[in-house]
Amino acid sequence: MTPPHEIIEMVEPLPHVAIIMDGNGRWAKSRGLSRPEGHLAGAEAIKRIVKAALYRNLPVLTLFAFSSENRLRPEAEVNFLFNLMHRYFDEHLKDLAKEGVYIKITGEIDGLPQATLKLIEHAQNATRVNSKMTLQIAFNYGSQEEIVYAAKSIATKVSENKLSPADITKEVFEEHLRTAGLQSPDLIIRTSGEYRLSNFMLWQAAYAELYFTDVYWPDFNERELDVALKEYSTRERRFGRIIDDDNSNDKKNKSFHEKFSLEKASK
Repeated sequence: MTPPHEIIEMVEPLPHVAIIMDGNGRWAKSRGLSRPEGHLAGAEAIKRIVKAALYRNLPVLTLFAFSSENRLRPEAEVNFLFNLMHRYFDEHLKDLAKEGVYIKITGEIDGLPQATLKLIEHAQNATRVNSKMTLQIAFNYGSQEEIVYAAKSIATKVSENKLSPADITKEVFEEHLRTAGLQSPDLIIRTSGEYRLSNFMLWQAAYAELYFTDVYWPDFNERELDVALKEYSTRERRFGRIIDDDNSNDKKNKSFHEKFSLEKASK
């Protein structure tokens, strides 16, 4: 197994890693346990991976903790997940702050319980000056809603003559997303063997590298993170460009393009 320090050297620059944490329920079922026990095990995995991300000097770690669609689950499970978030920050906020972690909660927070809103405000304010790593928690988050939110925000500015339609660019649109101010994910990991994004950062994932693993989230550990990072280091990220240092190929391509253009033009 490649040591963490060698993984860090292989991956340059260090990426924004986002994780779709999936499989708590199936992990529990496979062991004859209840779904709440699966979520508790998932919370332990969060502690492991946050610590591992800090050790590996990742600049940003985003965790998809609770989707807007999860609100449709049984009320008892939803309440349990909300309480689990409170418990996590009650137990670990001070340590995260000492470690230099800035906590950002991203999602549709309007309409959340008042106690949860106070928790979010406290967690963000208590870590606002930190810069070692950003821990972004996507909570009550849905990417389609986020895109609609951005479009409505821009439309409002246009209607109030604060923004001209001609000035709307990709960059302007990104400034109105709930993730504004953070780089888009470089690597998106999904656990539990599912091969979809499930309404997670659809805009931001445009050029992200995707990594899927059969490992359920409660079993995801430092080794699994390193496997994903090592795989990421082998990817050639071109962003639509051609990366080719072979000058002879450049000459061949240019010659073909010129010949093709002349043939088309003569017809």
